[in-house]
Amino acid sequence: MKLSVGTDIIEISRIKHLIDTTNFIERMYTNKEIEYCESKKEQKYQSYAARFAAKEAIYKALSDRIPSNYTWKDFEILNSVNGKPEVCLHLDIKNIDNIEISISHCKEYAVAYVTAILEEK
Repeated sequence: MKLSVGTDIIEISRIKHLIDTTNFIERMYTNKEIEYCESKKEQKYQSYAARFAAKEAIYKALSDRIPSNYTWKDFEILNSVNGKPEVCLHLDIKNIDNIEISISHCKEYAVAYVTAILEEK
């Protein structure tokens, strides 16, 4: 077994700028993620940024196993019934025993931390 980690931090203003000036949302997020973030009204940019950081952290933790034809929508961040963020992978990545994620944000930054337990190749 191998423990793999990934972390990312992002300025919320950077994500807000991308959302306001490009088709960033459509390229980066699934319909369920968009629905969740938009439900946060004034706080939506924090939620989008936290999910972006989460996708980057997932990539860092699993980069040696991710196929080259992936898209960012292949890493979906949903919430359990109690609100805990969960990773839903839409890729065929073998030998992942467990993946856990923690995300957080404040007024200026969003951060994510991922741990994955992997079987050795």
